[in-house]
Amino acid sequence: MIDLHSHILHGIDDGAKTLEDAVAMAKHSVEFGVTHMVCTPHIHQGVFDNNLATITPAYAQLVSALKEQKVHLKLAFSCEVRVTPDILQWINAESLPFIGEWEGKKALLLELPHSHIPPGVENLVRWLFKNNIQTIIPHPERNRDIIADYNKIHMLKRIGCLFQVTAGAFIGRFNEKVQLVAERLLADDLITYVASDMHNLHRRPNDMLACKQAIIQIANSDIANALVYDVPLIISKNLNWQ
Repeated sequence: MIDLHSHILHGIDDGAKTLEDAVAMAKHSVEFGVTHMVCTPHIHQGVFDNNLATITPAYAQLVSALKEQKVHLKLAFSCEVRVTPDILQWINAESLPFIGEWEGKKALLLELPHSHIPPGVENLVRWLFKNNIQTIIPHPERNRDIIADYNKIHMLKRIGCLFQVTAGAFIGRFNEKVQLVAERLLADDLITYVASDMHNLHRRPNDMLACKQAIIQIANSDIANALVYDVPLIISKNLNWQ
C-alpha cells in the first residue's frame, strides 16, 4: 500500500516526537503492509510554522535512520497546509512541497479547520486550479460543517476538490458520525484515496490495512485496492522516493 498522509517526521508538528518514535512508526507501517509513505507535516501558521528549512532536515534524518536499520519503507515528503491567504504568496515563491500530480496538475494537500469550512475557500481553490494546482482535501469526514450538512461536500466537489479520507474513520477510530460520513462518501464514490494520517503508535497508528479490509467488506477488493494503492500510485509516481 502507498500512504500519502503521515506525521512521521519527528519534532516538527504533533506527530512523532523523537527520531526513535519515527522509526518505530515506520516499522509499524511496514508490518501492516505499507511500502511507500509520504511525510506530510503540518504547515499551520502560528501553530506549526514549518517550511522547507524545517522539513528537509527531519526528512533526511529519517531516511538515513531507516537505511541504517534496514527498514524497507520508501519515503518522500510533502506537507499538509492549513487554509490561509498566505498560500498564494507561498505558491508564488515555490515554497510549498506538493504531494504529487493529478491529470497534469500539481497536487496540494489543503487542510480545512475541523470546525467549519471557512469563507474564501471557494476562491482559493479556484485560484489554485487556475495556477495548475489540484486541491486535495484531507479528512472531510471529520469536518463539522460536512457532518452537519453533507451537501457541503458537493460544493467542494463542484469547484474541483478531490478528497482523502482517513483510514481510521472506517474502523471507528474517531466516532460513529465520522464513520457514517466516511461510509457515505464511499457509497457516493467521492473518495479519491485513503491514507493513514498517522501521528503515533497509540491513538493514531497506521490503520491502512484494517481500512482496506473494511472497504472490501463494504464494497469490494477492486475499490479497496484503488483507494490504498492504484490512485496513490498515480498521484505520487513522480515524487523523489528515497
